[in-house]
Amino acid sequence: MSKRWAACAMLVIPGVLFSQEMSRPKAGKVEIFPLSQVKSGMKATAWTTFTGIAPEAVPIEIIGVWKSAFGPKQDIILGKMGGKAERTNVAGGMSGSPVYIEGKLVGAVSLRMSVFSPDAICGITPIDLMLEIQDFDDSKPSDARTPDNHPTRRAGLEIPGELLARAVSAGASPRLLEAAPMLTPIGTPLVFSGFTESTLREFGPLFRQMGLNAVQGGAAATAASSKPGPGWQAALQPGEPIAGVLVSGDMGVSGMGTVTYNDGKRVLGFGHPFFNMGPVSMPMAKSEILMVLASAFQPNKFGNATDIVGALKQDRHSGIMGELGATAEMIPVEVTVRSYTDANKVRKEKKLHFNVFVNQKWTPYLMMLTMFNSIQGLNDHADDVTYRLSGDVELNGSGRIQLSTMLAPSELPVPTPMILAGWWADRFNRLFLNPISMPQVKRVAATVDLLPDRRQANILHAWVASSEVEAGQDLPVTVFLRPYRGEQIARNLTLKIPAGLPKGQHRILVSDADTLNRMQSMAGAMNRSLDIPQTVSLLNQERSNNKLYVSIVQNQPTYYAEDKELPSLPQSVLNVMQTGRSASTNLVRSPETAQEQLSIPFEFVVNGAYSLRVTVK
Repeated sequence: MSKRWAACAMLVIPGVLFSQEMSRPKAGKVEIFPLSQVKSGMKATAWTTFTGIAPEAVPIEIIGVWKSAFGPKQDIILGKMGGKAERTNVAGGMSGSPVYIEGKLVGAVSLRMSVFSPDAICGITPIDLMLEIQDFDDSKPSDARTPDNHPTRRAGLEIPGELLARAVSAGASPRLLEAAPMLTPIGTPLVFSGFTESTLREFGPLFRQMGLNAVQGGAAATAASSKPGPGWQAALQPGEPIAGVLVSGDMGVSGMGTVTYNDGKRVLGFGHPFFNMGPVSMPMAKSEILMVLASAFQPNKFGNATDIVGALKQDRHSGIMGELGATAEMIPVEVTVRSYTDANKVRKEKKLHFNVFVNQKWTPYLMMLTMFNSIQGLNDHADDVTYRLSGDVELNGSGRIQLSTMLAPSELPVPTPMILAGWWADRFNRLFLNPISMPQVKRVAATVDLLPDRRQANILHAWVASSEVEAGQDLPVTVFLRPYRGEQIARNLTLKIPAGLPKGQHRILVSDADTLNRMQSMAGAMNRSLDIPQTVSLLNQERSNNKLYVSIVQNQPTYYAEDKELPSLPQSVLNVMQTGRSASTNLVRSPETAQEQLSIPFEFVVNGAYSLRVTVK
């Protein structure tokens, strides 16, 4: 053997021998290596999965302990990874990989060098910090990563010079001394299964702002429900991949990391926050790794969440904690998407079944994400497709919500499916941001029809034969509408003048849904004390925009309070209500009273309003 090959062998053999010093870790009681005894130059072993489920040993040379790196008594251990990690670099999904010194658990791989570092230098969260999660702190962090509040993940910290010098002596690139390398939390791969490329393109930026890497995956979590599957008792051994599940079923969204510790019931992982939500109830699943993408910029594990085996209970700055066998409830959703021909026949249909994570801030956003993807996934689009949505939301103890809308293409830069998905999400926002109590959604069903052509029409004007009428009389009315690039439509209808309508001048209002919804929607938005039944009532009172509405308008004020419409309110009753109302309850006043008399359904979106003046004799 040449001297050159002999030298290479001497470099390789110590790592190989060291990786065999301990057998693969198992669940159960484990000895802790004291942080106070960690010294520069020590040899350690990390366990992480590169393919499949079984973890492999990775040698680590300890560089040193960075005192109070992320706060008082929050030390970080620096190490240089070897073995396969030397080629892949410190990849997303390695978060939580347990690190052992002399067979004793010292911490979890959780941080990496900033982008473009050629060296597999990692930060290790001490196990003592992670074990604090099991104290079941009930506080909720103010900087939780939610769609409405996505602070940039913790900024990287410049590594002290003496630790850099030790890294170079351990074999790191000398260029480290020339730059100002930063240590940052490893980006959590958020694996999207069953999602289109266009969906990831639209929603990916938000997840990146939260420090999550959106990547496409294969199969979603296989369980049809959030209940743990068979064999959960032996699941999630140290070093194996773990996933927090946001969506499961025909579509899947899961955050992937590695198990650090398993005492047979409780599991620790990540070594840094997932969303930093504090107390949480999220399905916890096993994962299977397909490959690790090697990169100096953004190395990542690619894999699939598989069986649900428990529930995450804590999500904090030092990691996540889950409980094997526990159940985190999810919302079952069924979405049917149908494409129609010009002859009004169903050309193509797709049914999707999936479950959505229950959380005040995340559920509405996930409903938006999955609705957009459901529409995009049909692969049957045109510039002038009109979308018709009907939805049924069933709640435990609070009835159900019937939703309906149509949306035609517009000149806005936002894709029409995104606007429709936003409309859908807004209804769940109004439910889940309720200040009184959390809604208990039993199931959700929606049907989206893709109709050919841009189906929208504007109300042009209306006509009556005579402007003088009598109370109780039937009054013929003709309404004229202009569809998009079509001939004018004339629709004849008969309006019943109310028998008790006072004599004098009144208006006949021919309008779209928005005109009638506006005041009540404003009243609901201004009242901060609506409970779930009142919110459900308001949502059910909303009129659909594919109908034409005819109303009688009187010159008398109407008041809106919570979910109630109060026309022609006597002054004495009004005085009592204003005296007794709280600061969070507002009375919204409209100078007129519009009483809906009839509605006419159309196969397009109706826009606009027109008034006719009549005199009751």
